Amino acid sequence: MQSNQVSESVNMQPINHPEYDEDGNRANRLRVLKGAVGLIISVIAIFMSFFHLYTAMFGVFESILQRSAHLGFALILVFAIYKPASRAAKSDSIPWYDWILIALSAGTYAYFVLNAQDISSRMTYIEDLSALQIAIGVIAALVLVEATRRVVGTALLVIIILFLLYGLWGQYLPGALGHRGFDLMWIIDHLFYTTSGVFSTPLGVSATFIFLFILFGKFLEVSGAGQFFIDLSVAGMGKYRGGPAKTAVVASGIMGMISGSAVANTVTTGAFTIPLMKKTGYKSHFAGAVESVASSGGQITPPIMGAAAFIIATYLGIPYVELAYAAAIPALLFYISLFMQVDFRAKRIGLRGINKEELPRVSDVFKKGYIFFVPLIVIIVMLVSGASPMRAGLFAIGATIFVALINRVASLDFKTVVKALDLGARASLETAVACAAAGLIIGVIGFTGIGLQFSSLIISMSGGILIIALIFTMITSIILGMGLPTVAAYIVQVPLTIPALIELGVSPLAAHMFVFYFAAMSAITPPVALAAFAAAGIAGSEPMKTGLTAVRLGIAAFIVPFIFVYGEALLLMGNPLEVILATITAIIGIMGIASAAEGWLLRHSFWYERLILTFGSLLMIVPGIWTDLIGIAILSGIYLNQRYLRKDLLPES
Repeated sequence: MQSNQVSESVNMQPINHPEYDEDGNRANRLRVLKGAVGLIISVIAIFMSFFHLYTAMFGVFESILQRSAHLGFALILVFAIYKPASRAAKSDSIPWYDWILIALSAGTYAYFVLNAQDISSRMTYIEDLSALQIAIGVIAALVLVEATRRVVGTALLVIIILFLLYGLWGQYLPGALGHRGFDLMWIIDHLFYTTSGVFSTPLGVSATFIFLFILFGKFLEVSGAGQFFIDLSVAGMGKYRGGPAKTAVVASGIMGMISGSAVANTVTTGAFTIPLMKKTGYKSHFAGAVESVASSGGQITPPIMGAAAFIIATYLGIPYVELAYAAAIPALLFYISLFMQVDFRAKRIGLRGINKEELPRVSDVFKKGYIFFVPLIVIIVMLVSGASPMRAGLFAIGATIFVALINRVASLDFKTVVKALDLGARASLETAVACAAAGLIIGVIGFTGIGLQFSSLIISMSGGILIIALIFTMITSIILGMGLPTVAAYIVQVPLTIPALIELGVSPLAAHMFVFYFAAMSAITPPVALAAFAAAGIAGSEPMKTGLTAVRLGIAAFIVPFIFVYGEALLLMGNPLEVILATITAIIGIMGIASAAEGWLLRHSFWYERLILTFGSLLMIVPGIWTDLIGIAILSGIYLNQRYLRKDLLPES
């Protein structure tokens, strides 16, 4: 595989950033196991991948069996790979206490696997659990909570503990917040012996659809497809004004779809794109912000959206392809906004593209790796034809292997296939643990009824006014999403805020998409912006400044969700003429927002021009013929003013 051909041609070398590994995990949290122990753990990871490939080919098992096996594999790997603390002494061996946790994880979740049929057929809440079953449930909860602390972090851990304490002693709270009280057996029964708690829908989706797509991403990575997409982006965009940043937008958007993790994609593609942006004149904090925003946007971009998208489709009971259709226009607006801000910044600071002599021809790069598009085409065709996401992921993996075998640019032999199986299982751990941990929260919300109380509180505080309820929901989503992966941030919101939006008249699809957007954008929203902070580490910039710049660059994601709630044409709902008109005016409006955010249109924009641009652009985005006409008049006025009336401030050509 000629993997660094384009990179070397522009003197761009990846940075092995010491703080994060290739999956976006903090490297000092991970053990590097070698020898017999390392081999055993790799074998377990490979068996986990084979388990999911088997069920994808021959059908999934009964719900509790499939989900408990998935989680059991994940917990064993977590306690083998993740250290209890970043500064734990040993990184090359598993200490005795983690062997105990591995044994407890294997034993407790093996019980659910082996007794899945009996658990499913018992009369829940009526047949008492035995002392052994209660003990297994308690141990299963404790190991899951500790795994959550290690993998996802303390933010979700604190939320889980608060909810569990509420489930145990919430009856002592005054007023509407209190519940009728539940004993330990009842709580364990609900959380572990039904599909309403840990083994609920999120873990089910992780154990089927999501794992296959994560594995597919790893096969693409080891086959050389990831490098090809980066090289193609560099060759195609590098010659243009601000080319390196535009390269980051394109490459990170494509790779962000495949990886499904904003942080993971930031530290992988960012290792190439951030140094190149800095080299051509962008400031460090801006380069880091561009990378983190582009990577975060991959989660909201079809056809392969982030892991949470599969869960949304399952909750709504619609084919995944319908959700992908609905997400297309908002994602387009997001990347147009980012692309235009990058372009306006390049104009503002007088940047030029990379010399053509330093870049290979697009046709040459494309000829060597065009066949890597085949797996993506397979996914799209299968989803459009009505196949399940799991089946589409399976065939995409097969297509990747086939493509790599016949393409001389790729390097995929038996050893790299085994590596992909190993890496795929390891990359799935965060999602698996986050989905299971969120199940603890979902379970408590379910049996206490606090979700309805929270929804009623939102409606009450908003006075029944939708825009106020949307603002409250946005703030709640961002706060609860701080420090969490998008999957967990979204799942926690489902029973808390979405019912309130639906009660106020928002369609279920728009309500779920609204929360999903802000859950995804929590990765770039300070004070805890994981993707932005990871990019800052690579760029050598101030984390908070990088995060604030990322919010400005991702401004479309903070505006568009409000618009598609009020005008669902942006979700491709409505007649074709409405959809086309709404899309065109929204594109013009979002370009105006980008101009106002960067303070540049044809020249430097004064503060009052930026305010007027913002107002006119928002009118363009809001659906309605009169708002469009007023908006276009305002934007035209600003353009003509800069074009003809203030020629003295125009930049020299």
